[in-house]
Amino acid sequence: MDKIDEAREILKVLGMPKAQQADFCCYVLLAMAGLKQETAWADAGNEWIRIHDIIQFANTYYGSTYAENSRETFRKHALHHFRNAALVEDNGKATNSPNYRYRLTEETLQMIRTFHTSEWQESITRFLVYHEKLIDIYASKKKMTMMPVCINGADFCFSTGKHNELQKAIIEEFAPRFAPNSKCLYVGDTIAKDLVKNVVKLKELGFEITLHDKMPDVVLYREDENWIYFVESVTTVGPMDSKRILELTEMTKNVTAGKIFVTAFLDFRTYKKFLETLAWETEVWIAEMPEHMIHLNGDKFLGPR
Repeated sequence: MDKIDEAREILKVLGMPKAQQADFCCYVLLAMAGLKQETAWADAGNEWIRIHDIIQFANTYYGSTYAENSRETFRKHALHHFRNAALVEDNGKATNSPNYRYRLTEETLQMIRTFHTSEWQESITRFLVYHEKLIDIYASKKKMTMMPVCINGADFCFSTGKHNELQKAIIEEFAPRFAPNSKCLYVGDTIAKDLVKNVVKLKELGFEITLHDKMPDVVLYREDENWIYFVESVTTVGPMDSKRILELTEMTKNVTAGKIFVTAFLDFRTYKKFLETLAWETEVWIAEMPEHMIHLNGDKFLGPR
């Protein structure tokens, strides 16, 4: 292996996330250790250096072409994570100070000097005893920030984000008000695409689902009325426009239950952005005003109240 691949192997063994195994992250490790292509790992050092020095080292000795304006990329996507993994330390100066420097920790230095030696495995094991793998730390943090949601009486978790925040509101706020006693037959997650998918009931109702079909974000079924609610959770894209209605109509051509098409928004401001594209004969629900619905085309509801 050349030095880049060796650096990547070290980062992988240390449990760095995939993004922090990219070439430029390998350059950071090599520059901070002062390792040129022909330099042995046993001769690694840990002098205090700037991001400017890292870029110059990579360009001079590894043929890269990073410009000075890429410093923030190195800081945010490499050094920030290296510090979280206890691989590097800084000198405590203000980050905008010209004297701000990084270096490998003494512990990291002693570890990488054993690469390709009989002591390597022992060094890695010892390091990981005291420092959790970054990929595990990040996974743990992600798990801690998951949003709990009760679906059909069972506990699930959505990953964080506005789209899932709105889906949670659809299930917990919209459904009890406007689809009482309904069951959730389908809901996705931005990570786990099919968080809930009741294939048996969907087929029973006449769905023909293929891998190419894009399911609505939330599908609810109200058995007492024999109504199916197709709900799109819209934060940036994907409202119930005419094209989407045609897609869903084709996908559910064998479904005899009554079909209700709903576009859900987090707030009125987002709703206004999509107002002109929404299809007639569809419903709009806005999470910040959960007790109200907007019906596009009012002849069905025309009359005194």
